[in-house]
Amino acid sequence: MISRRRFIAASGGLVLAQTLPGCGWLADKPVSIAVSVWIGYEPILLARSKGWLDERQVHLVEVASATDCLKLLAEGKVDGAALTLDEALIGRARGIPLSIVMIFDVSTGADMLIARLGIKQLNDLKGRRIGYEPGAVGALMLDQVLRAAGLKKEDVKLVALAIDKQHDAWTHDKVDAAINYEPVASQLLASGGHKLFDSRQIPNTILDVLAIRGEILDHPHASAIRQLISAHFRAIGHLNRNPQDAAYRMATHLGLSPANVLSAFKGLVLPDAVNNYRLMTGPSPELLRTARKLSEIMVKNELLKQDDTMISLIRADFLPTDFQAN
Repeated sequence: MISRRRFIAASGGLVLAQTLPGCGWLADKPVSIAVSVWIGYEPILLARSKGWLDERQVHLVEVASATDCLKLLAEGKVDGAALTLDEALIGRARGIPLSIVMIFDVSTGADMLIARLGIKQLNDLKGRRIGYEPGAVGALMLDQVLRAAGLKKEDVKLVALAIDKQHDAWTHDKVDAAINYEPVASQLLASGGHKLFDSRQIPNTILDVLAIRGEILDHPHASAIRQLISAHFRAIGHLNRNPQDAAYRMATHLGLSPANVLSAFKGLVLPDAVNNYRLMTGPSPELLRTARKLSEIMVKNELLKQDDTMISLIRADFLPTDFQAN
């Protein structure tokens, strides 16, 4: 099955040159971070292209998918990775001691439910065929859609459907509604569908994070992690202030036109340092509440065997606190 991130990469026509580090880890080597292709991760690559990322301290390892990121983490070939929150929980369940040090992006409409015109409100989904990708994000969206509709799983007909199969299933009338994201969402909307629900209705729930192995965080490489995070926030600032230049620099890597790069950010929020701090700190951090809710949904959908302990899940101490400089 094509993953959420891999499909978007393939849609952009990108051909990746994988640059994997050699086996083994030495203290004097830069911190290695695996990054798959996803628009929300682009600012860190923009930072590298602008020379703001100190490559003596941080080495970005470009891979094709989150599956590759988790594989390299499990093999000890990288020190951290850009992952969806559910992928970070899966890595922890596999025994990889991951902690989240930063939030890359939050879905604010990028994930949605598209329905046929005859389905005018959420409770009209009763008895209907809903296509969804049975990964954690798909399961989370389905759970929230049914909750909002006042329905249970047994009230609908679930159709497990990889994202790259959804348009064909829609065209051949195999589903009445589908949970998806771009570019498939636009294809279904153009084919007579309409949006009934999206991730704006479940704020701060679907997000991407920077996850680092615990032993690296307590090592002298901590300064490299801080430099990486600061470079990311600097790139977000540049994207906000000079979007045309940022889009031009991102376009080549993504295999998109600059105009399409900017439109690809639709439905995403890229939290700056202030908002990362807000989401990751306090007596009951928003990120921790989200992770607990996601863990419960993943257990219910047999994506995890048991709830994550949440021990050392969040390490906000690497975030900058001089917000005026970011």
